[in-house]
Amino acid sequence: MKQRFEGTENYVATDDLKVAVNAAIALERPLLIKGEPGTGKTVLAYEIAKALNSELITWHIKSTTKAHQGLYEYDAVSRLRDSQLGDERVKDVKNYIKKGKLWEAFTSDKRPVLLIDEIDKADIEFPNDLLRELDRMEFYVYETKELVRAKHRPLVFITSNNEKELPDAFLRRCFFHYIRFPDKETMEKIVAVHFPDIKKTLLREALESFFEVREVPGLKKKPSTSELLDWLKLLLAEDISPDTLRSTDRRAIIPPMHGALLKNEQDVHLFERIMMMARNNR
Repeated sequence: MKQRFEGTENYVATDDLKVAVNAAIALERPLLIKGEPGTGKTVLAYEIAKALNSELITWHIKSTTKAHQGLYEYDAVSRLRDSQLGDERVKDVKNYIKKGKLWEAFTSDKRPVLLIDEIDKADIEFPNDLLRELDRMEFYVYETKELVRAKHRPLVFITSNNEKELPDAFLRRCFFHYIRFPDKETMEKIVAVHFPDIKKTLLREALESFFEVREVPGLKKKPSTSELLDWLKLLLAEDISPDTLRSTDRRAIIPPMHGALLKNEQDVHLFERIMMMARNNR
């Protein structure tokens, strides 16, 4: 049966995003997803796995993550310690092999979704070190003289926040898609999924304020979709009225609970200075 992604009731996927996902499925190539933090890159993999009824295997990358950890790790120290203690387990080296996420994906009985999350956090050589394994869908375990080959080629989804450039050789093997920041119409659909009962007047005023905050020049970190959802949750919890958000001169009024939108002191101070200048110029 041909697998296709058409979005889910919990994830608003634009047409171009659905095209990208289905192209990666058809080509059997990793889908590299870039976009601002908080635009739903990681959640996308969860929703794709749910839509395709596939197991989701997640590999969250850190600055210290090495490519071989995705294959397996051999714990030689534990084996040496156990040998000194006379432990019978030392006779079988397999007892000291820790399977990585690629091994887990390759040996899955059903075609899984493998998420390699925030690949740009790792060392620059990290992507290149995975080229052969992602191409051939196999790797060799030298300690056990075992070849691990994928039973079913996993659907590989890779996210990046663009913290560093990825190698050309790696990019060449991926299907690429950049998630653009949602426009107001798409954002309304996203909000409706999370807050189906929100009043239209409150949503309209909140979105106006939100997009105007994003347009402030010089912000170190623009508020994201996830931060908008947090802010709306607070507005609803505190029963903030649309009138509180409405103003004939929005740029002279700081939105209530703006700490949900602005996440560092430089941006808060910048925003406050701009508000003060706007008041003085009225």
